[in-house]
Amino acid sequence: MMASVVELYEALASAPDDRARARVIAEAFERLEERYPHLPDLATQQHLRETELRLQREIEQVRANLTLQIEQLRGEVQSQIEQLRGEVQSQIERLRGEVKTDIERSRNALLAWLIPLMLAQVGAIAALVKLL
Repeated sequence: MMASVVELYEALASAPDDRARARVIAEAFERLEERYPHLPDLATQQHLRETELRLQREIEQVRANLTLQIEQLRGEVQSQIEQLRGEVQSQIERLRGEVKTDIERSRNALLAWLIPLMLAQVGAIAALVKLL
């Protein structure tokens, strides 16, 4: 079992032929894989950068979609507000009309009572003046 790079070099240098050197290299890789079984799963800086860029693109897409949805909702809410404003305005106008009508009726009813009372008072005063 080789413990250092120097031992690997010495084993390669002392190997009698290419076949023996290939075997030394294969054994070194095997020991490396045994010592670091998760080595193939390690992320490189390039992997991390690619992942970061991909996530940034996805975040931008989500942000753009959310912005679009917010704008659509804002438009819908404004439309509903305008519709409700129109309905409230029409209700206000209807109620104003009803109140004006009620006031007009009340005024007419008061006049219907006041005019005869006033005439009666004038008649009563005239009768009193004749008596005096």
